[in-house]
Amino acid sequence: MATLSMKPGLRCRVSDWENSNKHISETALHRRHISHEIRQEGRALRNETANKTSWDEYDNSRRLSDRISDITRWQKSLEACAQEVDAEIDALTVAKEETERALAATVLPLEVTAECLTLREGRRGNELVSDPVEAELKKEVDVIDGAQRVLQQCIDQAFEQLCLLQEARHQLTLDLQHKVEALDVDMSCLSLTVTSPDISLKPNPTRIPSGSTTPQQWEQFSHYNVTRAKEEMQASLQLRENMSITRAQVQNELEAQRIATEFALRKRTHHLEQALQELQWQLKTTQNEITELEGDVRGLERDMQAKMAPLKLVHTRLENRTKRPGVDLCRDEVQYGLVEEAKQLDSTILALKLKLAQAQDSLQSLQHHEAQMLEDLSRKQEALALEQRSTQTRRCLTPSVQSEPLSMAVLPLTNSKGRLQLS
Repeated sequence: MATLSMKPGLRCRVSDWENSNKHISETALHRRHISHEIRQEGRALRNETANKTSWDEYDNSRRLSDRISDITRWQKSLEACAQEVDAEIDALTVAKEETERALAATVLPLEVTAECLTLREGRRGNELVSDPVEAELKKEVDVIDGAQRVLQQCIDQAFEQLCLLQEARHQLTLDLQHKVEALDVDMSCLSLTVTSPDISLKPNPTRIPSGSTTPQQWEQFSHYNVTRAKEEMQASLQLRENMSITRAQVQNELEAQRIATEFALRKRTHHLEQALQELQWQLKTTQNEITELEGDVRGLERDMQAKMAPLKLVHTRLENRTKRPGVDLCRDEVQYGLVEEAKQLDSTILALKLKLAQAQDSLQSLQHHEAQMLEDLSRKQEALALEQRSTQTRRCLTPSVQSEPLSMAVLPLTNSKGRLQLS
């Protein structure tokens, strides 16, 4: 009898086989469905992310463009403000230099005034008076000192304001440099694309760098720099106006005081010339009187000498007539006449002596007064020479005669009659 060979193992039923085939089919269908959904979702996600990436790139490029526009706007504003600050610095520097020249110009008037005061100290005797010229010269020294203090104060203020302007200009320069660098960076970023060879992945690119600011802080910083610069420029403009007004006021005060001083000096010179002429006339008259009085003294002396011979004659006659003898020693008319003549001669000689003594006293007084007048004349001439030297010294302060030689003589002030008058 033949035997059948059979594969060992557990055999499944037909129903199990059919169920297995069905499960495989259903699983394949489910997997394909899931795969289909994933593919659809992937395609949608690809489209969505592509659009999102494109729009994000576009939005950020637009933001970069707007940012570049903002930076460019502030850059132009800062550049314009910096140019205005530079112009104001130049203008204030010019004003400061003009004020320094005005201050330097007060040195010569002060030296001239001091020299005039020193010259007038050379007056002697009663010519050394505290007159209006001295008062005006001292006032002029005070005015010049005050002007120097005011001008120096303006120069100091200008220097301080220049420092503030330069500090504001430095801040503008730094801000402008930062704006230029930031503009270069943003323009470089705007020029980059996905196909640029310079792009790469960076470690932690979303980090917040230290020192970062907000847009409000960024704009407030530049606005503060511009505002501060404008405020300093306004203060500088006001200072320049004040300096200009101060220079004009100082110039007017110095000119007014110069005119007052020179008027007082001319007036004093005029009075001195008048006094000198009067003294010269008095001296000449006194000298003429001395000459005449000396002649009269000599005449009195001659007359006294001339009276001695008649006196001797009458004395001799009287003495000789005392020798008459006896009754002839008579007191006759001759005797009375001779006695009367002797008395008259004695009286005449006495009168002449008295008059001669008076004349000699008067002559001595006149001569003493002549010596005093000569001394006073010398002092007045010296004082007038000093006043004229002061006038000559001050000629360099008069703008209209600066080009004229300083050796010109000071002309006296006279009217048509030749008498000295004060104009």
